[in-house]
Amino acid sequence: MPRVRLDIAYDGTDFSGWAAQPGRRTCQGVLEAAISTVMRTPVRVTVAGRTDAGVHATGQVAHVDLADDPEPRLEHRLSSLVRERDLVVRAATVAPEGFDARFSALHRRYEYRIQTRVADPLARRTSAFVPQELDVEAMSRAAAVLVGLHDFAAFCKPREGATTIRTLQAFTWEARGDMLVAAVRADAFCHSMVRSLVGACVGVGEGRMDLAQAAALLEVPERSNGFRLMPAQGLTLVEVGYPPDAELAAQAQRARARRSAEDLRAAAGA
Repeated sequence: MPRVRLDIAYDGTDFSGWAAQPGRRTCQGVLEAAISTVMRTPVRVTVAGRTDAGVHATGQVAHVDLADDPEPRLEHRLSSLVRERDLVVRAATVAPEGFDARFSALHRRYEYRIQTRVADPLARRTSAFVPQELDVEAMSRAAAVLVGLHDFAAFCKPREGATTIRTLQAFTWEARGDMLVAAVRADAFCHSMVRSLVGACVGVGEGRMDLAQAAALLEVPERSNGFRLMPAQGLTLVEVGYPPDAELAAQAQRARARRSAEDLRAAAGA
């Protein structure tokens, strides 16, 4: 049974998120319907990162197991079936042995865009608007203190049985004219984590929170209401990174291991 890697981009504005939901238009639902039509059999797609309603992607990755070999130009046929053109399959290739779109990933990288002062109507679908000057240097300092292996419970919507321990690998801010762009990379993210991290930094940039308060959020054992959850439209998944082919299966096995407080204590003692 061949496994096919799918590289996907979408404008999340008119989707109710990635995950299939009865009666709602979702990225997974649209994609599975298109593949099922082409292959003439029902399929199930596994994705690297399940994005929320309104979140976009330029570098999403998924895989699907097919009963038959994929036909040539599969990506063209799939994208042609999404008539609104807000989801595109950029590539469909036979995956190397051991590849799992979700568990083989080393990191996911997102960007969050914020317009300040004056809103640009042409960017309204892909950025949030904060109608004031923000201190980007203070936001950068706040982002830096959050990097590392931590329990990000304060930044995550709780899900039963799911861990909130993550390794935030990088978190930076840069100004591009009147647009501020956050680049956030982690081994994985829990539900609403990126938008919450950005919201905490915006609180620092507005002067409503100081650096010590931002750092203290890492000690909060449950979701905090001390900062805003930023709007979905500013967030884009831009990259999913994988190891060399020979290491894909081993990485998937490591990623399936649930992290615990013991991991945090071990990291603190290192």
